[in-house]
Amino acid sequence: MKSRFLIMMIAAATLLSCTTKKENTLTYFKDLQEAPSGILPNSQGEYPIRIQPDDELVISVTSAVPEATAVYNLPMDNPATRGNLRQATQPRSQTYIVDAEGYIMLPMLGRYLAKGKTVSEISNEIRNMISQDVRDPYVRVDIVNFSVDVLGEVRQPQRVVAGHQNFTVLDALAQCGDLTEFGERSRVYIIRTEEGKRSYHKIDLNSSEVFNSPYFYLKQNDVVYVEPNQIRIDNSKYNQNNAFKLSVISTIVSSVSVVASLLIALTR
Repeated sequence: MKSRFLIMMIAAATLLSCTTKKENTLTYFKDLQEAPSGILPNSQGEYPIRIQPDDELVISVTSAVPEATAVYNLPMDNPATRGNLRQATQPRSQTYIVDAEGYIMLPMLGRYLAKGKTVSEISNEIRNMISQDVRDPYVRVDIVNFSVDVLGEVRQPQRVVAGHQNFTVLDALAQCGDLTEFGERSRVYIIRTEEGKRSYHKIDLNSSEVFNSPYFYLKQNDVVYVEPNQIRIDNSKYNQNNAFKLSVISTIVSSVSVVASLLIALTR
């Protein structure tokens, strides 16, 4: 009796020890847990978004004298811009669709190559061109169709439309309701297509070094994929095995039922 009790105590202690030492897999930035405050790492350099074909740009041209820049904001029904512009919600602006060759057609300025340039570069170049005729023009350029796809172990997988250009992987995950408890925070993949080439990079949300990654800031059409953790994988295998066993049992029961029916029919 005493030996049985001792064995039960040892088993319970072992189980408790395993439970205590189990690693927490739900925490972000584990390396920050010990310090109450600090400075996060900054990205080394800038990773600006560069315009690609099919991007939609809102371009707004203004100045101290609105009449002077009115010709650079032609209305939607103007034949010179029809098919190139879409009505925008902002006043005195149009939405330009970058064609397959990377060009847009600007009122009064003609065909303009936008592909491969940042919004700041486009704004500066257009402003310099308009400055030849208008004093101190102001040109604002925004990307309005900047979106990324978020897949895997998040609560609401979806295509996320970014509300601003400095859009991070944390912004995307937040809009999807965060990772599920089955999301592997150390294995989040960013899949990126540039110049027709597709690449991927793994980031670790357990480490604050993620802020230093060139993939921390997302780009147009990026795909964010959160890998499932081992618990999810094991549960999936368990459910599949159970479903298979249930299917086999159901098949056997059906076969036995058919055989029994035949035997009853033959005996009659």
